[in-house]
Amino acid sequence: MTQSRFDGRARQRPTWLRILGANLSILVFLAIGIVIMFAVYLRFSPTPGDAEVVAQLVSSGDPLNAPLQKVVAARPVTQRVVQSQAPARIGLIAGHTGNDSGAVCDDGLTEAQVNLTIAQGVAKRLADAGIRADIFLEFDPRLQDFAGTALVSIHADSCDYFNDEATGFKIAGSGYTDSSQLSICVEHAYREATDLPFHANTITPHMTDYHAFREIAPGTEAIIIEVGFMNRDRDLLTNQAARPITGVTNGILCFLRENGS
Repeated sequence: MTQSRFDGRARQRPTWLRILGANLSILVFLAIGIVIMFAVYLRFSPTPGDAEVVAQLVSSGDPLNAPLQKVVAARPVTQRVVQSQAPARIGLIAGHTGNDSGAVCDDGLTEAQVNLTIAQGVAKRLADAGIRADIFLEFDPRLQDFAGTALVSIHADSCDYFNDEATGFKIAGSGYTDSSQLSICVEHAYREATDLPFHANTITPHMTDYHAFREIAPGTEAIIIEVGFMNRDRDLLTNQAARPITGVTNGILCFLRENGS
């Protein structure tokens, strides 16, 4: 009789209460989880004051308070594509050409004529070797910022007789760009081709401070060469012009080899 009354009361409970009783353990578990998550959130959430403190530390410049930064060592970048070197380009100044005659001999032979003949011969030899060569006038506007592999200005010495020592050639290199390699190559090759001595004691300030040295682009090696005296070396410069041409050409080729061009 007691059991029947108990069963009757259970059947009289509302449906929602029966569902709640059947799932009470699940609801308790969810409630506990929510409480734990809320506690974690409160524990680790930064306060507005914390953000201001961090900003002050970063801007203070104090190395002891600033955030740690990992320094990554620089690594060299490997060039995967081998870049080819630009083709060689040689500038040749035919001294005095387009400006004046230069030295003049009694029979009318001019230095400008001698210089132009040699410059044209050198340009042809270089062209035959596949090397671009440009001939410039003495004050050619194209010299401004000329950025070639090298520049050689060709001149000749006086037609007057001074003494028996007035024979030979001389070279002066640019003081604006190291031109020692070009000077050495041309000096050795020219001496070998012409058998002329190197006349170092007559190098003038007009050679060492030659105007073209100041006009061309920095980094372009440049020299001025006096190929011989138009008095005692006249036969070599006119009737045997192939020898001075060979000397200058071989000197330039030597320079290009040494320069890797």
